[in-house]
Amino acid sequence: MIAELLAAERARFLDEHPRSVAMARAAAAVWRGGAPMHWMNDWASPLPIFAAQGVGAQVTDVDGKLYDDFCLGDTPAMFGHGDASVAAAVADQARRGAGFMLPTASAVIVGKLLAERFGLPLWQAATTASDANRAAIRWARAVTQRPVILVFDGCYHGMVEDAFVVLDAGVATMKPGLLGQVHDLTATTRVVPFNDLDALEAALAPGDVAAVLAEPVMTNCGMILPERGFHEALRRLTRAVGTLLILDETHTISTGPGGYTKAYGLEPDVFVLGKAVAGGVPAAVWGVTAELSARMDEAQARIGPGQSGIGTTLSGAALAMAAMRAMLSDVMTDAAYASMLAGAQRLVAGLEGVIAARVLPWSVVQVGARVELVFASNPPKNADAMRKVLDHAAVEALHLWLINRGVLIAPFHNMMLVSPVTDDAAIDRLVAAVDGFAAVMRDA
Repeated sequence: MIAELLAAERARFLDEHPRSVAMARAAAAVWRGGAPMHWMNDWASPLPIFAAQGVGAQVTDVDGKLYDDFCLGDTPAMFGHGDASVAAAVADQARRGAGFMLPTASAVIVGKLLAERFGLPLWQAATTASDANRAAIRWARAVTQRPVILVFDGCYHGMVEDAFVVLDAGVATMKPGLLGQVHDLTATTRVVPFNDLDALEAALAPGDVAAVLAEPVMTNCGMILPERGFHEALRRLTRAVGTLLILDETHTISTGPGGYTKAYGLEPDVFVLGKAVAGGVPAAVWGVTAELSARMDEAQARIGPGQSGIGTTLSGAALAMAAMRAMLSDVMTDAAYASMLAGAQRLVAGLEGVIAARVLPWSVVQVGARVELVFASNPPKNADAMRKVLDHAAVEALHLWLINRGVLIAPFHNMMLVSPVTDDAAIDRLVAAVDGFAAVMRDA
């Protein structure tokens, strides 16, 4: 049934998107894989949708079709496309110079805003969260003089090679499909199941782990919530053995103005944030405690002068700082989050209503403005359990069904994001589209 549904929906897509079809053919001649970035081919559509513009929480494609956007660039546009404050700040800075490899006045303001919002006093800028995570790992190893990083099975932290290790039948192995990796990452990366405190304690016990790198909530293997007491134990166990804690809030910034960390009183040594912080302008930041900063100075003194290998010339550029200043001052407000959270609650209620009415073995997971539809009655507590219920064909069918009905969600599993400019009608259209898909699947 799913194969027949997919065939019909693919034919409908191709018929309704002649300009995207033509542009995809033209792009294939100049872009390897047919798109500037291969992830652009990861949508369920038979070829990429070519976007024309985004306004608020909607996107229009080159065929003139309008979509309610619950992907929002997979987070960079979490507060809506084309925000006037960010657009004005970026345009003004671009006229005065995009970057100088010198700080600007906005950098001082951005630093103060970050410290006030997230609680860590000292910050550095990066171009992406991948860069920020890499820098945090390098510093953790330098400070602790330990070689090992610990991650959770199913994690994703950008292009950080150290995080490309998973559990296969309980054995650590490099992720399938990992290209060009010549060193065995399992030699210096330890991996344990999320929510498994016994495994975590055992992995930390040798005393050679420099840092644990984690999302407060796992968001890239389906959304997996921490069990009660998990984060308190994680912090206690890491401190007991002198291991640093790096929290990557690139996705969980959806929780609230201060991220999951502020909302739940977490105490990381390093806080990483990318994507949304500059409203789509490539930028990320990472903050550290005063204690860790002092240890970083000591580590630098031990090593002596020379190139650290950390940072790029685009990191902390004037354009990024202007965008971050606008985002932190004018866009990522308490009022914006209140609107997002109310919309997410409406979405959760709608999806749970569909599940109940259709008597489906599905469930819904929420992290602030981020919502996940899980094809399982009980949300899994670790990646191994999530993999067992992740029906890739059903996910693809749902995504293409939604695309053909004017709704975009993140192309990776069933993750949906509500922005402060997402209106109730758009949420209701998403719920109705999911209900239509559920009806077809029930009748199959």
